Amino acid sequence: MQRQARRKPRRILSKLFLALVLLVAVVGGYWFGLIPQRWSPLSPISLDERPPFLVDPRLSVLRFDPALCHAILKEPHIDASPIPDRATGANCGWTNAVKFTHVGGAQIGVEPLTCEMAVALTLWVEHEVQPLAREMYGQEVVRLGDMGTYDCRNIVGNPMWKGVRSEHASANAIDISGFTFANGHSISLKRDWKRQGKDAEFLRAVHRRSCRYFRVSLGPDFNAAHHDHFHFDRGLMWSCR
Repeated sequence: MQRQARRKPRRILSKLFLALVLLVAVVGGYWFGLIPQRWSPLSPISLDERPPFLVDPRLSVLRFDPALCHAILKEPHIDASPIPDRATGANCGWTNAVKFTHVGGAQIGVEPLTCEMAVALTLWVEHEVQPLAREMYGQEVVRLGDMGTYDCRNIVGNPMWKGVRSEHASANAIDISGFTFANGHSISLKRDWKRQGKDAEFLRAVHRRSCRYFRVSLGPDFNAAHHDHFHFDRGLMWSCR
């Protein structure tokens, strides 16, 4: 009787542990896009509106579902078109990528960028950058300055990650250097980030709002390697600095 009494709590703890492991596996599956959209309790993300909650898992599912991702990327939000998968070197290249020349009403020449990142970028520009531009300047951004997407290289500027491939090596990152408004006024991170005034406030506000869509969102305050641009990616790490 005493042995049975001792075994009962152990069985309960074992069942609780297995239930916890299963819960973590299911949540992780949704969070990293491993469970298809058809089995997800969340509705597919849309470019028509600012997503209210659980943005990250709704973006993650697009990584392994090119058909769904390309169906979401549509005019007038973005003029994206798919490009063939390509391997260019050791752990370099891209899959499920697109090219485009405008996003959220702003011009930008991008090729290649993963479809998942293109959706995140569109949401940020259309539902964060442009509303803030209208509020602060009374006009929209017509051009985004960028410093590229794809580069077969390791992470730079951080000794801790020496030898680790950058998300740029898989076209899963983009660097934004500035904004140009309809009246020709331009804002540069290199020039304006550390200044006082409205332009610096705009840059810091759009950076804060980017963290909703990108897992990694780094600005000039992060380190010297980012003194002139925002780095956005949707890799495995999380950082908003």
